[in-house]
Amino acid sequence: MAIESINPATGKLLRSFDPLSEQAIRDKLALAAQAFAEYARVPLEHRALCMRKLASILEHETDDLAAVITLEMGKPLHAARQEVLKCATACRYYADNTARILMPEPIPTENHSYVRWDPLGVILAVMPWNFPFWQVFRFLAPALMAGNVGLLKHASNVPQCALMIESLVRRAGFPRGAFQALLVEARQVESVLSDPRIAAVTLTGSEPAGRAIAAQAGWLIKKSVLELGGSDPFIVMPSADLDLAVETAVRARLVNSGQSCIAAKRFIVADSIYDAFESRFVAGMEAMRIGDPMKDSTDIGPLATPQIVADLEAQVKIAVAAGARLLTGGERMMGDGNYFEPTVLAGVPRKSAVYREELFGPVAMLFRVRSLEEAIEIANDTPFGLAASAWTRDPAEQQRFVSELQCGAVFLNAMVASDPRLPFGGIKHSGYGRELSAAGMREFLNAKTVVISSANPARES
Repeated sequence: MAIESINPATGKLLRSFDPLSEQAIRDKLALAAQAFAEYARVPLEHRALCMRKLASILEHETDDLAAVITLEMGKPLHAARQEVLKCATACRYYADNTARILMPEPIPTENHSYVRWDPLGVILAVMPWNFPFWQVFRFLAPALMAGNVGLLKHASNVPQCALMIESLVRRAGFPRGAFQALLVEARQVESVLSDPRIAAVTLTGSEPAGRAIAAQAGWLIKKSVLELGGSDPFIVMPSADLDLAVETAVRARLVNSGQSCIAAKRFIVADSIYDAFESRFVAGMEAMRIGDPMKDSTDIGPLATPQIVADLEAQVKIAVAAGARLLTGGERMMGDGNYFEPTVLAGVPRKSAVYREELFGPVAMLFRVRSLEEAIEIANDTPFGLAASAWTRDPAEQQRFVSELQCGAVFLNAMVASDPRLPFGGIKHSGYGRELSAAGMREFLNAKTVVISSANPARES
């Protein structure tokens, strides 16, 4: 079956690619293994030089690269530009900080002891479509700077992005084979991961995909890192700056047209300010401009695929049937493209399946709570644990949120966002392991213990 790039704003085919043959896959694996044998010995200073050149290319070609992102997966062009520039920021962060991260760590013992960090080898990355550059670069930059090499199995609807990233890495001066895109079908991933030349795997994607990769990697005794879904809470307490909280809440829900793991999805609001929050939030959602993602005036573009629209529409209907109130939206938009109205649901009952599902699109759920304890209870009442945003000026409440929210990151009075300087990842069904910062780089490094005896060998004998 062909791998097709389809414009989600029009439904028209952009380009079509044949999946790689089994022999072509074997050739790429062989090239990756050969590249690692040589690249692991490349001085860190040279890797940093290439990484800085990659950052410069991204910065100088931002508009062209952003256009490909928008055409292939539908995010507004201004958001695609920001994504490309964020990738450049990650490249510069690792170019500047890898020497510090890889510095041997002395351990006080009776001998001369330390830990050194060695690359593992060929890392397979299975990446999603929603941030087709950023998701790849937050793996690519630390992996290449650490001396690993990468094979990218990108989402099947963004093949042009995959090939463009491979070309950018090569143009930056990294050796042939250091980073390759694999245009393969999902069914072919199993055989790639089984190849003994693959040392480890990282996946960002759905829970079912994560389970499959984790199960296989565990059987093969290969390191894996998973970043899966999220149903992030956005908690607003009475002492919060309500105007700023509402403004941020709308942006936090609609980042990438709502197609983001760390987009706020459940808005948990204290009873005394709930009515004011609800009315302003609904008005903010309704004010968003939907349209052609190539226009800078557009706030919300099309969703990436027709299936996402169908799934979202079904989830809204299930929630309403279970007793939720539909405050605005709730329908797919007529005409060409995969457009869905910004939607707000209130009071989704716990018995509804949607209560514990991830809504991957411009749909928000509002909940009224009467205490801090109830807010924390609802926030944690989810199988996911990626991140949380909590809004309060009360230091005691802030500390409760920091210590009691079950997630990989807590942002106080701020919108959740990824940052190359900070570890990124979740707990529970949101996955395990970390990306970004030193923690992300070290996921695919061998912490090698070195002990040099201080005793006199001749005297011991």
